[in-house]
Amino acid sequence: MINLKQLVFVIGIFLAILTGFMLIPMGFALAYGEETIGDFMLSALFTGIIATICIQSGRPHDIRLNIRDMFVLTSATWLAVSFCAALPFTLYHGITYTDAFFETMSGITTTGSTVLSGLDSMDHSILIWRSLLQWLGGIGFIVMAVAVLPFLNVGGMRLFRTESSDWSDKTTPRTQHMAKHLFLLYAGLTLLCALAYHLAGMNWFQAINHAMTTLSTGGYSTSDSSMAHFSNASHWVGVVFMLAGGLPLLMFVQSIQQRNLSIWNDQQVKGFLLFVGVVSLSIAVWLYFHKELAFIDALRLSSFNVISVVTTTGYGLTDYQAWGAFAGTAFLFLMLVGSCSGSTSGGIKIFRFQIAMAIMRQQIKHQFHPNGIFKETYNGHKVHDDIVRSLVTFFMLFFLVILSLSMVLVLTGLDTMTSFTGAITAVANVGPGLGSIIGPAGNFSSLSDVAKWALAIGMLLGRLEILTVAVLFHPQFWRY
Repeated sequence: MINLKQLVFVIGIFLAILTGFMLIPMGFALAYGEETIGDFMLSALFTGIIATICIQSGRPHDIRLNIRDMFVLTSATWLAVSFCAALPFTLYHGITYTDAFFETMSGITTTGSTVLSGLDSMDHSILIWRSLLQWLGGIGFIVMAVAVLPFLNVGGMRLFRTESSDWSDKTTPRTQHMAKHLFLLYAGLTLLCALAYHLAGMNWFQAINHAMTTLSTGGYSTSDSSMAHFSNASHWVGVVFMLAGGLPLLMFVQSIQQRNLSIWNDQQVKGFLLFVGVVSLSIAVWLYFHKELAFIDALRLSSFNVISVVTTTGYGLTDYQAWGAFAGTAFLFLMLVGSCSGSTSGGIKIFRFQIAMAIMRQQIKHQFHPNGIFKETYNGHKVHDDIVRSLVTFFMLFFLVILSLSMVLVLTGLDTMTSFTGAITAVANVGPGLGSIIGPAGNFSSLSDVAKWALAIGMLLGRLEILTVAVLFHPQFWRY
């Protein structure tokens, strides 16, 4: 049986936290004399009432969550928070609830696709709310990727199981200890990023907003021109902190606590940094010879855009579709890759490609040594058959969801390129797609309501690693 009472209680806690964070944009609305103060007051009141009802009606003597509870709780929490967090957008200048939910889901999942325009003159309270949603979604996913997904063995993530990847009573203090240190590091890096952006020429409001959406690899900006609105120095700041957001933050914490450089010895981290470096340098050389740019500018444009896409941040700096077929093909692949497990980014993740390569090497050896026994390892851990099965299932579902979502978008009247890359950017949580409509210089506002809801579902599926949601639709899940 599903422990419904306990699930309602936990959802109520998350809604109570969301209510508290609504006070921040309310404060900005008050400070700048904006009319949105009423919108946030009503939203906070409604969310607070729902949170109180959930907490009071579901208050248990103790919390004991089993594996089925965690599957349900993960999806239900993300949906409940998104539905309530969309309220301020709905009340703001009559934005439809479809657009409000799309913007919120894009924020919470740190996707970065937007339906809003006129950001340069938009109310400060709305801009800070967008950034806060991405910042909260980023730290929420880090904790989930470290403590929940390895426990559920989603997509081969059991390889990263730690003492915190267990939800029994005995390990609750460890989970809380882990979450506390992750939050402190995340907040500290955000403050450091804000300071760096300010020194690079942004005012404090711009710096704080972009720091939150950089560390969360979300990509929301305070300008319609995104990062093209700011100095070259701010682009290099973005490169550094987007990379930080794409690394496994738990390993950061462990390296700091143990006072060593173990994070740089991690197979996933080394593979990620090598991949980003090679691709950035290759495209920079391409731009240098084909676009007649100074090499330092070519390297800045290449590095920023490559890291923005591969970490699924999705900041806009320039329309890389105009760079030619080589760059366009490279960015289509980069949209799928993602960075490290345990980071704030989306996508397939580097470790899955590394394990797939190891399995491929093993299979090749078997071709000429049929009776040989070859044991593949990853970061010192044996790659067991259940991890391989989980990995193959993830890959199959990932591309099946993209294909299905593409078909839905085509049926709404969108062209093939827009539909296909729109599905990729939603499921991989990247932000911009390709084409004239939703490309780096485009916007999702012109899409139909059906397309926006379909993309919002795709964002949620991608953020929760697909399997976490897919298992809920299997009849056997609910039988016992």
